[in-house]
Amino acid sequence: MKDPIDAFRQFLAAKNQKLTPQRQVVLRIFMDRHDHMTPEELHTLGRELDPGLGLATVYRTLKLLEEAGLARELRLGDGVARYEYDFGRAHHDHIICTGCNRNIEVLDPRIETLQEALARRHGFELTGHKMILYGLCEDCRKGGD
Repeated sequence: MKDPIDAFRQFLAAKNQKLTPQRQVVLRIFMDRHDHMTPEELHTLGRELDPGLGLATVYRTLKLLEEAGLARELRLGDGVARYEYDFGRAHHDHIICTGCNRNIEVLDPRIETLQEALARRHGFELTGHKMILYGLCEDCRKGGD
């Protein structure tokens, strides 16, 4: 598998752009954290490494990372865009608690098979999908005891 930094460098070169130190900071944090981060959270972490890192640079870099297949934007139902590192990761879905915003990544091959069969039945060939389930986690149902 290709190194993510090399993959991003090649993607940028094809667009006549460079892997700047600021873009490297954003990618490094993303690769190390593996969280579902907002651009603002990434910006805060990035400024610890590069105090001159601007929020606009973070937004632009996230869009480039998404185009390059290294990041994926997530809309988890709370109106906030989050991004997750997506390079070389297996597909997964999400279960989100509407009480505490706990986010669990899940994969069930049976559900994947059913989704593919459903698409075929309607004449579609799947090229991708997102499944997000919402509910209350056990702690929130118990009242947070």
